This record gives sequence, structure tokens and C-alpha cells, in this order.
Amino acid sequence: MRALIQRVTEASVEVDGQTIGQTGPGLLVLVCAMQGDTPDAADKLAARVAKLRIFRDEQDRMNRSVLDTGGSALVISQFTLAADTRSGNRPGFSTAAAPDLGEALYLRFAESLRQQGIAVETGRFGADMKVRLLNDGPVTIWLDSADRA
Repeated sequence: MRALIQRVTEASVEVDGQTIGQTGPGLLVLVCAMQGDTPDAADKLAARVAKLRIFRDEQDRMNRSVLDTGGSALVISQFTLAADTRSGNRPGFSTAAAPDLGEALYLRFAESLRQQGIAVETGRFGADMKVRLLNDGPVTIWLDSADRA
């Protein structure tokens, strides 16, 4: 699985003009399931996100996690994180998980993040979503479950 994590002051997601998810200070997490991903990958990635130390401590160093700060998360599915741009000008997405598996793993990731003790709201899988955010820092981190054994 892939995740693009942004430290935010606030973020929200709309579908058909209605806000369906939002967060205050915390994380906006864009998530993509890849072919071959498993529920275990979703759980491990959620644990990494929950413990990722990207929030400022008293010395203004990135040394605290969203768990440490009591922040929340907005989790959005984004299959375009699977983009293959190695050739041509049009990205390919053939390495993304099939939609049914992608949705199941996205929901598993969000639930696993909740089980870590983080308040989580979500977007709607497969919908045309409008995402707003105020990036804090800016801090944006890329994680890929394939990068760790």
C-alpha cells in the first residue's frame, strides 16, 4: 500500500457539494492499495502512520506523532498514487489493486488507524471528491509498505 501523509491544520472532503469528512489539526492521508497488498499490509501501514513523528515538540523539532498530539486523521482513497510515469505522457495505473480489493484495503487501513486510537473520518471510495487542506509546515511524507520487510 502507498500513503501520502500531510500534516494539516485542517482538511475536508466534499462529494456532490456535501462535506462528508473533515479533520482539525492532524493528518490528511491519501491511500492507494496496490496489486498483491494484503490486510496485513494495511494494518502495518496504519501503525507506521500513527507513530510517524512529524509534529513539533517543545524544542520545535519533529519529534511527536499524531498519537502524541491527540490529533485526528482524514483518510482519502487515491488510486492515482499507483501512477506509472516511466514512459510516455499518460500515466498508467495497472499496478493499483482491483477496485473491490482496493476499497476493502482502504477501509481496513482506516479502521486499523482508528484501532490505534486516532479519530478518523474518510472520503468515499471511487467518488469524485473535492479535498481541501491547509498543509502545516508544509510537511508531506510518502510511505510505501513495500519499502519495509
